[in-house]
Amino acid sequence: MFYDKAKIYVKGGDGGNGCVAMRREKYVPEGGPWGGDGGRGGEIILEADEGLNTLVDFRYKRHYKAKRGQHGMGKGMHGHAGQDLVLRIPVGTIIRDAETGHFIADVTEHGQRVVVAKGGRGGRGNMRFASAKNKAPTIAEKGEPGQERWISLELKLIADVGLVGFPNVGKSTIIAGVSAAKPKIADYPFTTLVPNLGVVRLGDGDSFVMADIPGLIEGAHAGVGLGHEFLRHVERTRVLVHVIDAAGTEDRDPVEDFYVINRELEKYDAQLAQRPMVVAANKIDIPEAEQHIARLQQELGHKYEIFPVSAATGQGLDKLVLRLGQILKKIPKEMEPIIPAEEMRVTYKPGPRFTVEKEQGVFVVSGEEIERHLAMTDLNNDQAVERLGRIMDKMGIYRALQEAGAADGDTVRIKDFEFEYVD
Repeated sequence: MFYDKAKIYVKGGDGGNGCVAMRREKYVPEGGPWGGDGGRGGEIILEADEGLNTLVDFRYKRHYKAKRGQHGMGKGMHGHAGQDLVLRIPVGTIIRDAETGHFIADVTEHGQRVVVAKGGRGGRGNMRFASAKNKAPTIAEKGEPGQERWISLELKLIADVGLVGFPNVGKSTIIAGVSAAKPKIADYPFTTLVPNLGVVRLGDGDSFVMADIPGLIEGAHAGVGLGHEFLRHVERTRVLVHVIDAAGTEDRDPVEDFYVINRELEKYDAQLAQRPMVVAANKIDIPEAEQHIARLQQELGHKYEIFPVSAATGQGLDKLVLRLGQILKKIPKEMEPIIPAEEMRVTYKPGPRFTVEKEQGVFVVSGEEIERHLAMTDLNNDQAVERLGRIMDKMGIYRALQEAGAADGDTVRIKDFEFEYVD
């Protein structure tokens, strides 16, 4: 099955908890703290694999979680890091944050890796909290929660040559004739509902990848029919082959068909209009094709190379393939990213460290930094709670609560943790 879109949930592993331990050895008086740190959580990594051309694996499993880090241990031993989870995706996949739509990565090379969910750092053991004032701390951090989010995957096939044109003009028959691809072929429109890939072998040992893009119709750039589902697979191709029904079957005008499809390509992406293109005038085995080919040569011959072919009999396909190979040698494989420059640019916009809002009589404190400190605090440990209070004071949270009108006895909530405000 061919699936070119997927939405999955990813969560990095939580960090391991730090350990509270004391050194108790004979002849070592006042040994002090000896608790090790927890290990970091595993990461979710997407790796590009040129052997894949579909996202079908993510249709049946949509939730992925990496392993958490090992807890710290006594004798100053640190926990092992959690194992990373590597998911393979096809080359040509664009990764975005599903909630915000923000661009994360465009994987275009085999083996390219992208971390989409970071693992949480391990909590510090009580060895880390020893000081001149507190030589035997009984405090340790819990592991930091791993990053979690929904991401969207969108595959835009990477092919050297893309076949475009109206439905039923013979694109699938052409790719079947010049490669080992076995697309579904029938004599009715929209037989092809998914792109087909085929490797075309050249006589000198070279080869290139050809994609049969499903038939386009007028209005495809605006999503008419399955326009958007098909058009995005044209974006990465280096050369376009515009396949035309030169016989004018179904009472169509081949010249008008050419202009209609080219307008759809340009409206979808203006850069596609600048892409090298040749014209394959198909179905020359039908007598009516002769007059239309003369018109095509007169109308388009000054700008495009026109190759009369018959996908059914194979006539002219060898010349088309040979010319495509020559064109591709002149075009570098390194193409510009298809992501707009404004999305590739990362702009840092510092926001508030925390916010204080009053909801139904409760003062709610929120913010990534304070929520991370809370998650890493052992609320059953008095020293740990006192440390959290000092962090909140240094961050200015108490002052912000006072300015927001908090008074003695008011309830303050940070995520699921509630406490009573004391001025």
